[in-house]
Amino acid sequence: MAIESKYNLREMLACNGARMLEDRKSVFVGTGLPMIASMLAQKTHAPNLLIAFEAGSLGPVMRELPISVGDSRTFHRAIGASSMHDVMSLSQAGYIDYGFLGAAQMDMYGNINTTAIGDYDSPTVRLPGSGGANDVASFSHKLIIIIANQSKRNFAARLDFLTTPGYLDGPGSREKAGLARNTGPHRVITQLGVYGFDEETKKLKLITVHPGATLEDIRENSSFEIIIPDRVDTSYVPTEEDLRLLRQEIDPVGLVLGK
Repeated sequence: MAIESKYNLREMLACNGARMLEDRKSVFVGTGLPMIASMLAQKTHAPNLLIAFEAGSLGPVMRELPISVGDSRTFHRAIGASSMHDVMSLSQAGYIDYGFLGAAQMDMYGNINTTAIGDYDSPTVRLPGSGGANDVASFSHKLIIIIANQSKRNFAARLDFLTTPGYLDGPGSREKAGLARNTGPHRVITQLGVYGFDEETKKLKLITVHPGATLEDIRENSSFEIIIPDRVDTSYVPTEEDLRLLRQEIDPVGLVLGK
């Protein structure tokens, strides 16, 4: 079956997310694009990636995309069918290399809001809340965040609600809050580019720009100043094989990636 070479936004996000995951590492995965990125990583460069789900699955090799972290398909060929308690305990003990989450709103330090947009008691939008996201971000060594549509509203100077900790108020804040050193947000992926965090200030820093996006797009779609280095490379572009795997094996019905 021929694969059309042109990719859509969600495929671009999934492919760039997958490239951040390493073989023989562990990743605590949220619903949607993080699942797809992790499955793609397993099928390409990281066959020994160990995936963990909040509902208790450890080390699955999924045949098809689950609809949630509690879907029975998350246990396909898993090395363990455990419990939320056990998975969270592994995370707290420091055994999870990567956390992988979506977000509705984020600030310059990688703090996340997935609870409410607007006033908490009378919000414009009521979101699903933390689930296990607070634990994932608190205890994983490195956190990867996907925000599909970067804008001034969701790259916020101040969050409407703090659901999940990033670097909190900046350098040293995680440690003061009792979280382990050398943990925290690692990468952020949006429709415009890929970001990291400055080692000294812990503020968001641009790493690569997606094809078709510009530095002006990056600046205009944020309510806070993003660190932009003198040299910025182009983001990873999906290959024909990436697209075949995404469209034919991982999400053939377009549940997350669309048609």
